[in-house]
Amino acid sequence: MTKKIPAVLCASISTVLCLTGCAPHKQIYQQPQMPTAPAWHSGLSQPPQQTPASAAEPDSAPAAAEVKWRDYYTDEKLRQVIGLALKNNRDLRIAVLNVEKATAQYRLQRASQFPQLDAIASSDVYRVPGTMNQSGAGGYISETNKIGVQVSSWELDLWGRLKNLSRQQMELYLASDQGRISTQISLVASVASQYLTVGSDQENLHLAQATLESRRASYDLTRQSRERGVKSDLDVSESLSLVQSAQVDAVKYTRQLNVDENELEVLVGAPVPAELLPSGLLPDNALKDISAGIPSEVLLRRPDIIEAEYNLKSSYANLAAARAAYFPTIKLTAGAGITSGSLADLLKGGPGTWEFAPQITFPIFDGGKRNANYKTAQVERDTYVADYEKAIQTAFQEVSDALNGRVRLLEEEEAQKAAVKTLSDTYRLTDARYKAGIDNYLSVLDAQRSLYSGQQSLINTRLSRLSNLVTLYKVLAGGAQ
Repeated sequence: MTKKIPAVLCASISTVLCLTGCAPHKQIYQQPQMPTAPAWHSGLSQPPQQTPASAAEPDSAPAAAEVKWRDYYTDEKLRQVIGLALKNNRDLRIAVLNVEKATAQYRLQRASQFPQLDAIASSDVYRVPGTMNQSGAGGYISETNKIGVQVSSWELDLWGRLKNLSRQQMELYLASDQGRISTQISLVASVASQYLTVGSDQENLHLAQATLESRRASYDLTRQSRERGVKSDLDVSESLSLVQSAQVDAVKYTRQLNVDENELEVLVGAPVPAELLPSGLLPDNALKDISAGIPSEVLLRRPDIIEAEYNLKSSYANLAAARAAYFPTIKLTAGAGITSGSLADLLKGGPGTWEFAPQITFPIFDGGKRNANYKTAQVERDTYVADYEKAIQTAFQEVSDALNGRVRLLEEEEAQKAAVKTLSDTYRLTDARYKAGIDNYLSVLDAQRSLYSGQQSLINTRLSRLSNLVTLYKVLAGGAQ
């Protein structure tokens, strides 16, 4: 009888293959076309001679992905703060734990491809009453003892269902690892940007404090001149208003500095030593030059895009597993061991016993469950295709915007420097004319206000330019190492 089992299985499988001709066609993964232009849309349409020389990309500049963050950020204090964040930040810690979880889930799914071998030992003792004994004798006690090994319901993965489910978990694990890398890149950029923000707060606070001291001195002189009858009450009032305005700014920037320092500590995940905090904005040479490259190379190196592609591959594996549900399921149960009517005889080595129980399940009617599962897997696949394409388009926009900012913000800063120099000269000349009795005091006050506002704008413009360089390094996939 046992020799006929393989023939029965083969005949059953052949019959089912004929009955499952309605199974969907196998879907093979193909990387979607990149939905972007071959060059960055950086908006740099003006002639090269109008672009500041320092904004041009050096011919020898390396790609961002090849530059370690310790090499890109050359300021030692900033390096130490980023190092603290990589050790203590909770978001990065969660990302690492997600990778470990995905690893465990992959191992769990992969284990289902192999038979589970168990060692078993059982003892069955029961009494049969005399009324149940067909021989007419009295009641008796029956005892059966058994030890051996057993394979319980092992599925033969002929159609690749288990293999594809395992592959799905592998792709999800790889996606989670790219998510960890993406989290690290974002963390490095966020810490650097926040560090620059704290530095700009320091500069704005220093400027407000210096302006406050200057205006207080000017106010004292004005008030003394009023007492001698040289200045009017309006001059004193105007001068006092400038002192009060500077006081407001000093308080405002002190509060903002405390807020931004607290936010930096949250990013770092630990208190930042005072000696590591910036005293002002970093110099221009604190960030290394990098090249943009071409979209087809840069975008495919970004971890968020790689993560989206792994998710897409996992959906194809899930689709293949859903397709396998249209075919029969074959499970095997087998075991071998020794058995005896008494425990003493069992320990001496009882007679051998074995069992082999194959089971094949034919999918005939399930109320549309298989079709619904397959359709769900198809929709999931199409969703991941859209996510992948959107990730590429978003990355393309981010890089293009950052490249545009690298040039335009430097132009803006150069123009703002020139404006501050002009405002400084205007204030100096206006003050000299006032002291010579040519202009009134109101002209001096207006020049002071304009100069102070221009200096604040210059600090904010420098912050925007340096922050944009941090963003450029991030969107070009720098900072993963």
